[in-house]
Amino acid sequence: MNKNKLVEVTVFLLRIVAAIIFIENGGLKLFGWFGGMPGGGPLPTLMLIAGILEFFGGLAILLGIFTRPVAFILSGEMAVAYFMAHASQGNFFAPLLNQGQPAVLLCFVFLFFAAHGAGRWSLDMRFWKRS
Repeated sequence: MNKNKLVEVTVFLLRIVAAIIFIENGGLKLFGWFGGMPGGGPLPTLMLIAGILEFFGGLAILLGIFTRPVAFILSGEMAVAYFMAHASQGNFFAPLLNQGQPAVLLCFVFLFFAAHGAGRWSLDMRFWKRS
C-alpha cells in the first residue's frame, strides 16, 4: 500500500468515525437514544439546534455530501459548544479540566474536513468529481 492510498483510507476512517459520533450525539438529544438527555423534558432551543446539526450534519458527513460547508458549520458548532458549555465553567485554556476535550477535538476534525473535503470515497467525489 502506497502513502497516497494510506492517506485516503485514514481520511475516510476519520470522516466515518467523526460522523458516527455526531449522529449518536444528535440522536441522544433528538430521539432519546442511549437514555436521552439527563433531566428529560423538552430541549432548550440551543440544545435542539445542536441536536439537529449533529444528527443531520453527521449524516451528511457520513455520506460525504456537501462536506466542506457542513463541516465548516459543525466546526463552528463545536467552537460555540466549547465556549458556552466548557470554557464558561472556568479553566478557559485547560480543556482537560473543563471536560471540553471532545468539543475542541471535533472542532478541529471538522475544520480539517472543511479545508480538505470528504476524500475519494464520498458522494461529493462521485457527483462533483472533487473532494
